[in-house]
Amino acid sequence: MLNIIQKRKYTYWISAVLTVASIAVIGIWGLNFGIDFKGGTLMEVRFAKDPIPTSAEVTESLADLSLKSLTIQGTDNNGMLLRYLASDEGKNDEVMAKLQGLDPELTQLRVDFIGGSVSKQITKNAILGTLLASLAIALFIGYAFRRVSGTVTSWEYGIGAVVALLHDILITVGVFAVLGHFYGVEVGVPFIAALLTILGYSVNDTIVVYDRVRENLQRQGKQADFEHLVNRSVNETLSRSINTSMTVIITLLAIVIFGGESIRYFGVTLLLGVVFGTFSSIYVASAFLVTRYNMKRKALNK
Repeated sequence: MLNIIQKRKYTYWISAVLTVASIAVIGIWGLNFGIDFKGGTLMEVRFAKDPIPTSAEVTESLADLSLKSLTIQGTDNNGMLLRYLASDEGKNDEVMAKLQGLDPELTQLRVDFIGGSVSKQITKNAILGTLLASLAIALFIGYAFRRVSGTVTSWEYGIGAVVALLHDILITVGVFAVLGHFYGVEVGVPFIAALLTILGYSVNDTIVVYDRVRENLQRQGKQADFEHLVNRSVNETLSRSINTSMTVIITLLAIVIFGGESIRYFGVTLLLGVVFGTFSSIYVASAFLVTRYNMKRKALNK
C-alpha cells in the first residue's frame, strides 16, 4: 500500500508553489479576454463557390485590416463565422470587401455587435456562476456526509472539496494567463463552460474517495487510526481514479490534436482540469481531512 497521505507535506508544497505562481501570473499579466468579454463584432457569411476558402486564406486576405482577436469558424452550408474586436460599420464594410475578393457572390447572413455593457454582464455572470457552483457543491457534500460527523465534521468534507476545486481552477486559469501573455491565446465563454465542467469532474473524483472514507469509518468505527484509514481509502480508489481520468485524457488529447481551432483550447482547458483534478482529489482533498483531524486532536490535547 502506498503511503500517499503520510507524504502529504511534499504534495502540499507542490500544490502551494503551483497555486501561488498561478495567482502571481494572473495578478501580473491577467487573462487575454476575447470579444465575449471585451465586446466586438460577430459576422456570419455564406460562400457561393465550392469548396469555400480555408480559414488560413481568409485570415491572409484580412491581414492588412489588422483585426484584433480575429477568430474564424466554419458552419453548415458553406458558411463561415468571423469574430473580431471592431464595432464600426466602416470596418465591417472593409471586411466584406476583402471577403468578396475571395468570392464575388458572397452573402452576408448577419452582423451582431457585442457592446461593452453586454460583455461586462457576461463577465459578472461567469464569476457569479463559478462561485455559486462552488458554494452549492460545498453545501451538498456537507449534507451528504452528515452521518460521518465526529472524527471530521461533515462541513469539513465540503470545505476540503472546495479547496481542491479552487486549486484546480486557479492553476488552470494561471496556465491560460501564461498562454495569453506569451502566445496570445484568448479566453471566451467556452473557457468559462470548461471551468464549470472542471468543477463537476473534479468533485466527482473527490466524492469517490470521500465515500470510501465514509464506508471504512462505518466498518471500523471512529476509534480507528484516521490517517491510516484515509490512506487506505485513497489506495482502494486510486486505480479507479487514474483509469477513469486516463480514458478522459485520451479523448481530450484527440480534441486538442485533431479538433478545430474553435474547440482546441476548450479541450486544453478540460485537459488541464482533469489532470489537476485527479491530483487534487488524491493529494489535496483527502490530505485536508487528515490535517483537520490532527489540528483538532492537538487542540484537544492542550
